[in-house]
Amino acid sequence: MSKFQPGADNGDLCAGSAPRSEGKSLSRVRVRVALAVLVLAVAALSSASAWPPEGSPDYLDPHRPVAQRVADLLGRMTLAEKVGQMTQAERSAVDGDPELITRLGLGSVLSGGGSGPASNTPQGWADMVDRYQERALATRLRIPLLYGVDSVHGNNNLVGATIFPHNIALGATRDPDLAREIGHITATETRAAGPQWVFAPCLCVTRDERWGRTYESFGETAELVQRMETVIDGLQGTTPQDLAGPDRVLATAKHFAGDGDTTYGTSTVGTLDRGVTITDWEHFEQVDLAPYATAVERHRIGSIMPSFSSVQWTDRPGSAPTRISGSGELLTGVLKEKIGFDGFLISDWEAIHDLPGDYPEQVRTAVNAGMDMVMEPSTAPEFAQTLIAEVEAGRVPTTRIDDAVSRILTAKFRLGLFEHPYTDRTHIDTIGSAAHRAVARRAVARSQVLLKNDHQVLPLDRNRHVYVAGVNADDLGNQAGGWTVTWQGQSGNTAFPGTTIVDGIRQHAAQVTYSADASAPMTGADVGVVVIGETPYAEFFGDVGTHDRTLGLSTADRATIHKVCGTIEVCVVLDVAGRPQVITDELPEIDAFVMSWLPGGEGAGVADPLFGSAPYTGQLPVSWPRTEQQEPVNVGDRDYDPLFPYGHGLTTHDR
Repeated sequence: MSKFQPGADNGDLCAGSAPRSEGKSLSRVRVRVALAVLVLAVAALSSASAWPPEGSPDYLDPHRPVAQRVADLLGRMTLAEKVGQMTQAERSAVDGDPELITRLGLGSVLSGGGSGPASNTPQGWADMVDRYQERALATRLRIPLLYGVDSVHGNNNLVGATIFPHNIALGATRDPDLAREIGHITATETRAAGPQWVFAPCLCVTRDERWGRTYESFGETAELVQRMETVIDGLQGTTPQDLAGPDRVLATAKHFAGDGDTTYGTSTVGTLDRGVTITDWEHFEQVDLAPYATAVERHRIGSIMPSFSSVQWTDRPGSAPTRISGSGELLTGVLKEKIGFDGFLISDWEAIHDLPGDYPEQVRTAVNAGMDMVMEPSTAPEFAQTLIAEVEAGRVPTTRIDDAVSRILTAKFRLGLFEHPYTDRTHIDTIGSAAHRAVARRAVARSQVLLKNDHQVLPLDRNRHVYVAGVNADDLGNQAGGWTVTWQGQSGNTAFPGTTIVDGIRQHAAQVTYSADASAPMTGADVGVVVIGETPYAEFFGDVGTHDRTLGLSTADRATIHKVCGTIEVCVVLDVAGRPQVITDELPEIDAFVMSWLPGGEGAGVADPLFGSAPYTGQLPVSWPRTEQQEPVNVGDRDYDPLFPYGHGLTTHDR
């Protein structure tokens, strides 16, 4: 019997933690000052004015253990107050009526993709979150609000934030330390603007690049995803105490489990997204479940978001697809009991509406299965009313409610929200800073994968005349992709700091000619650089077969390659996309081919290895198909024969 299969003995689980570095010793004068301050602090604690005030409830005492504080608060709560904590509404539903937070005692508010304050600035975000927090603190028990956002590649809803490469690019770096550093910067820029909770990282294992969320995955193997989960440590820190810092946020592993491994054609909204993972238990455990076990055991993930998708077991005769969001076997039996997850589960956007039955049945199915908080963007009052009725009718046990609320309150205590509910703006001036952008640029350079380099044409000589073509060479929106200021992202998006790829090339080359459609004369050019790729998308809109999308190159990109590579002696092609594109027919006429992924704001990082100021070291995190029909193709397959194999990547050296 496998480790996490229902009925198996999972044994003891432990979570490792990284050592904390020691600070430098103080000078003798500073030691004396520190001792004097300590004496005064001890005296203050022993005075009548010490916190908490005499007679305050235990849950307000920060010196008591979290478990004791949770138990004390839970014992004071009514059913309506408990259900309020399990309810999450979207910003747009409460912005016109902030009193809704107080009336329902909401546990959380979120901003969906592209949802933000009228003043989309760090100050505007912090003021908005604090305004909502004020309404939460007006409730009887003053339980603070938890605010969630999709910081999937930086604080990407915020105009002015540092925008990092998407996860697929980070997978290409094979650099866990870099992932941790990016997670920490993301946490710093997110919490300084108000939100304390992020719906990231995506721990899906992408097994079919026709899936529109491929770029949200670190790669096609569980081992690679597990390796890059250090991003969680960057977001949350390495101990429960770290969460209360102004540079940490609660992280969310998503989407549990198997949403990158669905079968083509099983989706009702596209081809793969929100589809059915048709699998046996062994494969599911080794590929789809493993990253979440690592997130719990090694990284103490604070919350997990179950997938929209379903699972159908091939090793259970007569098995029908079962929605993950309603599977008690997986959410409670496997995740909570066998793996030992002690955080809380948050449903995806209106995900419980996809469960069978009428609304009351959907609510009780999800909650009884183990869902702790339910994301009901525009129907929070209906959810709360329905769940209260289900409990009062005996169809949802009060023990299940108490378990869910205990998990949610534990996170809020560890985040320090009861002591410091309002935004700590200590790091607000670091948002989009030069130092943070420098890390993003380094990440872009490390993520570049050199797939072909005939005659060692790369790196390029800075003294040569470079002719640059292709729309994606000069479009911040295209190179950032989806989940950037808006949900789907958009071409021409300039609402964040950054440099385009042609900007970066101009920083290196002595002479540059740029023509988006290659219509400008090419006379005198020594090197042609063609930047091809995709336009932005997110979730099911990116599925191949949806909205006329394919893995093939656009007609314009093929024409530009033929024109430039057929005219200029040395021709380099850069692909700016969230997944491999079929380039089999064009490859023979290309001297050098680089996969640039979705680099985010720092296009200059694409140019750095192109001209040798950084080496090419990236490796493919997914297998590159010869044709679209070859998908799904993954390392370890029988008759494995991709155009470029998983892990492929040529190297160069700094000049």
